[in-house]
Amino acid sequence: MPTPGPVEQDPAEDLAARVRRLEDLHAIGQLRAHYCQALDDGRWDDLVDLFTPDGAFVGLSTARGHDELRSFFSDLQDGPLSAWWHFSSNETIDLVGTPAHAATGATWLDQPCVVDGRAHVAAGRYQDRMVRGADGRWRFAERQVTFFFWVPGYEDWAPGRYGWAPARAAADVRTLERVTASHR
Repeated sequence: MPTPGPVEQDPAEDLAARVRRLEDLHAIGQLRAHYCQALDDGRWDDLVDLFTPDGAFVGLSTARGHDELRSFFSDLQDGPLSAWWHFSSNETIDLVGTPAHAATGATWLDQPCVVDGRAHVAAGRYQDRMVRGADGRWRFAERQVTFFFWVPGYEDWAPGRYGWAPARAAADVRTLERVTASHR
């Protein structure tokens, strides 16, 4: 009895799946860009709409759900951190499922900002968990930020330096491990 050969996939289905994957990757890149733009522009309703209803931001503090997220971000800008500009790069995206229903990934963050009226510079990473909603849109289930450093503009920056206390609470563990190892 002959052994059945591999099942051939319809080339049109394969192409459709590949296009869908590329569309998902692009949509997630746009989600991250819209996050930075809405945050920098203070468009809080647009920003929280990028999160699932129970989505969370973790880092400087933890805010979960649209009401807490709106309050957290607007309160942050009304406090000592009065202005910021987010630039993200080095993005990774790992899609889950075919077609994808979830994704994880990281993106690097460069963030000049103003704290207590003084220029600061920070760098770090976002770790993201994203899901596709019933409406087909990608949203953050969780966005976690950790910082490599955060210092006033007049100080030298280096890994593991934190000139703003809340940023120290969100220190990047791998950065601290490298700094500790280099001082041994």
